[in-house]
Amino acid sequence: MGLKTIAGAALSAALALSAEAAPLRIATFSPDLSRDGPGLLLRDLGRKDAQIDAVTRVITEARPDILLLTGFDWDHDGLALAAFRDRLAKAGSDYPHIFAARPNAGMPTGLDLDGDGRLGRAADRQGFGRFTGQAGMAILSRHPIGPVRDHSETLWRDLPGSLMPDTPPEVAAVQRLSSVAHWDAALTVEGKPLHLLAMSASPPVFDGPEDRNGRRNHDELAFWLDHLPEGAFVLAGKLNLDPADGDGRPEALARIMERVTDPLPRSEGGRLAGQDGINAAQKGDPALDTGDWPDDAPPGNLRMDYVLPAKGLRILGSGVYWPASGEMAAVALTASTHRLVWVDLDWPE
Repeated sequence: MGLKTIAGAALSAALALSAEAAPLRIATFSPDLSRDGPGLLLRDLGRKDAQIDAVTRVITEARPDILLLTGFDWDHDGLALAAFRDRLAKAGSDYPHIFAARPNAGMPTGLDLDGDGRLGRAADRQGFGRFTGQAGMAILSRHPIGPVRDHSETLWRDLPGSLMPDTPPEVAAVQRLSSVAHWDAALTVEGKPLHLLAMSASPPVFDGPEDRNGRRNHDELAFWLDHLPEGAFVLAGKLNLDPADGDGRPEALARIMERVTDPLPRSEGGRLAGQDGINAAQKGDPALDTGDWPDDAPPGNLRMDYVLPAKGLRILGSGVYWPASGEMAAVALTASTHRLVWVDLDWPE
């Protein structure tokens, strides 16, 4: 074989190897990066903080290419998100593309939304929060983000088939559906579009017999049934609903599952934790749990966080970052009551 032939064969092999894209890892994580007042998260990001260090280590170990954070305080200038991105970069996880927008959480309405006769309280905001932006959302990505379609201004009453309870007209005229946000973020991955449908839903608890939060959680999920884009998409976020255990109305989630692929991400840590206390009486597979709460009282551990690819996308793997033992098990516990959930896609197909 001549030199040119050898060189040509080597070049062909190199091109073939480069064409084999690594799996695309998409993750969601609710890292409890929310504080009791505006600016406090930015303050903590600028100093030594064990919980933030633990969150950083979990993300660095999981290595997602696209990461949706829920429970992350928003500020107008994006200072906290930029500081967190810098902290991740120093730890070896570089995300050149970030996005956040003002969430409904903590947004004042000027009305008595919960009907308790008092104004300006956390429950009177568009979404529960003590200040504008508390426990918002953010996207960090190795791939370009944009445009982003923000559906967060949609009124609850305008959702077809809404389960909104009886509500004074002046409240219904301003009450938004999203307790935090609904985003359709178009990302470009290896030249192809991928829609990240991002959300963080109301917990279906902390209300009365009217089940206002349970109804809202259902409708926040039901919103996507009429807003799933054509082509490749992944629905991700804190859905705050376990299909087998805990409170809530599972009907909308069941309908969503008919239009996506549930990779059923599991962890050994969750499986073992599910053997203790109240968890032992639950119906669901504890290996699927993503939330870790005390074992001596309801709700116990639950599946709260999801990454759900559109049907037709090839899934290579999935998991919940919940080590069963060792140093990182303690780190995950320090980071958050929630665990990071990831799914690997074959991209491009």
